[in-house]
Amino acid sequence: MGKAKNNKFKRPRFSAGGLSANALKEVVENEDEVEVDSPAAELLEKLQSPCADVRECACASISRMVQQSQTIPSFLQRDAVRRLGPLLLDSCVAVRETAAGALRNLSASGSPEVCEDMVRQDILTPLITLLRECCSGFDVNPSPKNLKSTVEDVANEAINLLWNLCENSSQAVSLFNKAGLLDMLVLCLERHEQKLELALSAAQCLHTVTEENAELLGSVNVAVLSALEAVLLSTNPDMQHTLLRTLAAGSLWNLKNSIPVGRQAQTLSALVATLSASLDLDGGALIPDLLQAEAARHANDAGDQRAESPEEHHHPANGAEEEMEEMEEEGEERVNGGHTARKDKDFSDLIPHGKEELREATALLLSQQTSLEVIVNMCCSDDPSDDEWEEMSSGDESEACEVGSLQSPLCLSAEVHSALIHHCIPQKVLKKAEFPSPAAVDACGRSSSWKSLIKKMHRVQCRALTCLHNILATMDTEPLGGVAGLQMVAQHLASLVFSSAEVLKEEEFLEAVTSALRSLLQIMASKNIPQCMSPQQLMGVCEAATRCDMMSVRVNALAILGITGSTLAKETGSADTLQMIGTALLSVASKDSNLVVCGEALDALFDVFADGAEAEKAARNIHLLAALKALQPVFKSKLRKEGKGNYSPEQLCVLDNIKVNLRRFIGYLETLKKN
Repeated sequence: MGKAKNNKFKRPRFSAGGLSANALKEVVENEDEVEVDSPAAELLEKLQSPCADVRECACASISRMVQQSQTIPSFLQRDAVRRLGPLLLDSCVAVRETAAGALRNLSASGSPEVCEDMVRQDILTPLITLLRECCSGFDVNPSPKNLKSTVEDVANEAINLLWNLCENSSQAVSLFNKAGLLDMLVLCLERHEQKLELALSAAQCLHTVTEENAELLGSVNVAVLSALEAVLLSTNPDMQHTLLRTLAAGSLWNLKNSIPVGRQAQTLSALVATLSASLDLDGGALIPDLLQAEAARHANDAGDQRAESPEEHHHPANGAEEEMEEMEEEGEERVNGGHTARKDKDFSDLIPHGKEELREATALLLSQQTSLEVIVNMCCSDDPSDDEWEEMSSGDESEACEVGSLQSPLCLSAEVHSALIHHCIPQKVLKKAEFPSPAAVDACGRSSSWKSLIKKMHRVQCRALTCLHNILATMDTEPLGGVAGLQMVAQHLASLVFSSAEVLKEEEFLEAVTSALRSLLQIMASKNIPQCMSPQQLMGVCEAATRCDMMSVRVNALAILGITGSTLAKETGSADTLQMIGTALLSVASKDSNLVVCGEALDALFDVFADGAEAEKAARNIHLLAALKALQPVFKSKLRKEGKGNYSPEQLCVLDNIKVNLRRFIGYLETLKKN
């Protein structure tokens, strides 16, 4: 029977929808001529102005423009990174801040390849120097509160740029390690009582750079761990502090191998308690309340709802005023005021001031998403080979194809298992796996600025489903309600697939829900727990899933059919249902273009028709022997012609096993026919 690996959550690269470096180069190469007086050229030229106000305004305009990815090529072809880099160390603090902001937006609106290119152009050298200067100046001559740009503001932009680069470039992470920037992030994190926004940026960056970073573990000392633990023990009840604590918990889990043995139990307890507290929050009730609070505040003070930009409250020197006004008009015309540029981006950290309720709601959802991601990784193997496995294996594993922990159930340590059970994590995860509150979705849908939260609510649900899948594979199922509870969960998961037509278009959701259902049905079958769904319901789930373009969803659906069929084969009078399942599996095995999917369909057939009078009867009715004989040479030919180069060595190993098992299974059916 096919076996599903435990998913491990890896933070996605920051802007998958951005233009790649190759795409940018193609745009540049295909341009018939370069406009000498283009907006990008004019703005980059103004970066050299002797007037700080002009340099600042040019950086601010670039920052707005590059939020539209189609404008990025015109800046990159004019060496924008190398021209902005020196301004990170400009003599004017405001210029430093806006230059860092422009580079930050460039890294976010581009793509991983753009970030890699920025690292190759040595942007980290001035950035690291800037961060060191900022951190050394936090407590020296504190900036007056009425100053437009403070050292902390500059540090916040710089850390966000560093975060983007490290999230997208392994070379950036390596340079982070060598430069010893961990201590600087901790310094920023420790200022959470005074500068929460700075601390949140540092926590996000820290959560990213500590993930699977063995080289960094040697730099982790008592001061680092104490700073993170101090954040966990903070008691501020607002959502942004909740997010801060969750990120600190995630970083501690990433650094678990550096925690002294004597502190591990205490740290683990505080870590899981933090995740639990985040999941306790009811977004369905809190989000409508926050939206109402925003409306009430606007009714009392409508003037506070607009977020200020540097140009709106800055008074330039007289000598540069006319030139800056002209630049502002150009910038507004080119990027529609800078607001539409990020309408399709997920820039949650760029919520303007004056939208504090929206900031709180966003922090709530990101905190819960992060909590679930950490729990996913807590219930997961650390074997790096997992990442290359494609969620299928043959029922007849050969010694050459064994892949360690993938061939046996994973086990949690007693400490982790106890902490998760003590804080009722399985029940809380199951609650988050339900669809978002209709009231919250409806309320957000009526507000243009809050509408983006609907997607974030569904993302929390997807993470919960992935988390449920891992919990089922690693923990005792009693916390989910025993036999009756598991049957209820199975019904719930099946119902999610048919909740709406739109759901069938959401590949991430379908992968999460089918993975969880597959894992659950495997457990129920192993415990001989009766399945409470009718075969027709399961067939409906699988038919919906097999229409999905995502390979892993189709594989999950076929595995579900195999699990169901092998269980039904033991029951009297199940031949008709087995016939229906067998026909569906044969259709996929012969028609799907992906060999991994075809292999899973064959593997499921072996399980369903392996034994029993009902299986033999159904096999005769659908002429299974003749169908497999006809399919065998086609499968072998496709494997020989398409295998190498298109599939990983692990996949090819499994497919080769299936080829052998197909020959053996045909022999088994021929023996049955003779008898």
